[in-house]
Amino acid sequence: QVQLVESGGGLVQPGGSLRLSCAASGSIFSIDAMGWYRQAPGKRRELVALIASDKTTTYTDSVKGRFTISEDDAKNTVYLQMSGLKPEDSAVYSCHAQIKSTDRPLWADDYWGQGTQVTVSS
Repeated sequence: QVQLVESGGGLVQPGGSLRLSCAASGSIFSIDAMGWYRQAPGKRRELVALIASDKTTTYTDSVKGRFTISEDDAKNTVYLQMSGLKPEDSAVYSCHAQIKSTDRPLWADDYWGQGTQVTVSS
């Protein structure tokens, strides 16, 4: 089995910075993509940032220029560096990954982290 463990959420003032991390562990054969989603109360879950196996990145328009997604292959860990945080960034941020396990290396499964709360408030 594969697990995703997130950390780094918390309370930060507007304009502040925060770095989220998500470490994948278990019987990993390969990671096809890792990304971050967020969901605020009363709103739909949205993709925030995605990094594919070829290291191409995708961001939702509202975070471009402020957020940076990166990946440490040796640690099977993805990071989301957030700067210039705004109150509207407040949400539960969840790590998502498409991973092929050693048990079935030809099929990528979806995995989710437990979610971490990010609150931007003065």
